[in-house]
Amino acid sequence: MQAISKHLPAEERRAVTVEAVIALAAEQNPNDITTAAIAKKMNLTQGALFRHFPNKEAIWLAVMEWVAERLLARIDRAAISAPTPLAGLEAVFFAHIEFVVAHPGVPRMIFGELQRAGDSMVKRMVRTMLAHYGERLVTLIAAGKSQGELSADVDTAAAATLFIGMIQGLVMQSLLHNEPQRMLTEAPQLFVIYRRSIVEPK
Repeated sequence: MQAISKHLPAEERRAVTVEAVIALAAEQNPNDITTAAIAKKMNLTQGALFRHFPNKEAIWLAVMEWVAERLLARIDRAAISAPTPLAGLEAVFFAHIEFVVAHPGVPRMIFGELQRAGDSMVKRMVRTMLAHYGERLVTLIAAGKSQGELSADVDTAAAATLFIGMIQGLVMQSLLHNEPQRMLTEAPQLFVIYRRSIVEPK
């Protein structure tokens, strides 16, 4: 990575730091990432890094803000471009999988943060992101039910939870095998099973 100028605009500094942290998280336990390691990845001194961020938590918050913005924007684009609610769910599912494959350090950071005891601003941000994600799923599922595309008997909240659980399961399997790309081959059949469970019986 090229040396980072201290005169970079704030948003560019933020993006470069996020990129460095996510890259490190893909290579090692996120809990073991130090500010020294982040600075080294960016070819900066720790002092220069702390001129950009006051502490490590601020860096983690910047990463989670980046994740929330990019992931939610990606699934919004996927849902909007789909012709029906069910097609929207499928598009969102694969958009999320592709995001994780492109940024394998992200789920490692999220899972690592959620395992920490107590509460934190980062953990609250993750909860907020998941809540917003869930709201989008509930909207799609409710629309599918109202249009007769999905079964009226489907529990909307449970279907949204199951949707997120499928992705989390795929992510866990990929982490166990250290093969993010395997999600791309396993996801299609998993969504077929999910779709069968929520569509209106013929």
